[in-house]
Amino acid sequence: MSKVSSSVKKVLILVLILAVPGFLYYLLTAKGKNRYKPLAIYGPKQVAKTGHKFHGNYIPDTIYHKLPGFQLTNQLGKPVTSKDFDYKIFVVNMFYTHCPEVCGVVNKNIDRLAGAFRKNRMVKFVSITVDPDRDNEAALQAYAKPWGYAADKWMFLKGDTTAVYNLARNGLLINALKVNNEFVFDNKLVLIDAEKRIRGYYDGTNLQDIVKLNDEIKVQIAEELRKIKAPD
Repeated sequence: MSKVSSSVKKVLILVLILAVPGFLYYLLTAKGKNRYKPLAIYGPKQVAKTGHKFHGNYIPDTIYHKLPGFQLTNQLGKPVTSKDFDYKIFVVNMFYTHCPEVCGVVNKNIDRLAGAFRKNRMVKFVSITVDPDRDNEAALQAYAKPWGYAADKWMFLKGDTTAVYNLARNGLLINALKVNNEFVFDNKLVLIDAEKRIRGYYDGTNLQDIVKLNDEIKVQIAEELRKIKAPD
């Protein structure tokens, strides 16, 4: 009985936290001041030949890892390219429609996040199938329907295995492959910023990580809005 009560309590706390998506943003930008530490940028990086001055000191620019260009298809059969995410923050995960229990757990947690940011046009959610042979347009549409989101808010995408696996391994820097008719992929959620850089990895089955991602999406929103408002 105590275990059930504990689980219910955790879910209620999560719902309350996700229900106030503007609160942390207010705290982070109160009175026009930046009160947050920017999120880390993941992936390989290199020193650029260009640079800039800061307080009189020359600082070389850094070239960060970014997602490569891609073209996939959504649950309505419409093409979706990397350009559809220009100036957007998005969260990506890998899945397939006939996946065992773990995909259901991850997608329930994405549902909580997508619900919290339903009205925010800057934030999108993307689930990419690792089994495009079975997950055709009809299968993806049927899978997406119960969640009740617009196709441009939570996208269920497919593409040929070469494109999808390359995007996972070389773009998102996560595992995705097929071994002996079994699909092997990370259950991580990947946070991507408006410049298509990786800003965080989160265990899609872990409620604490979901709460952390919820907060860090707000931190990233604050960063993107600050860049928009900053003078040239």
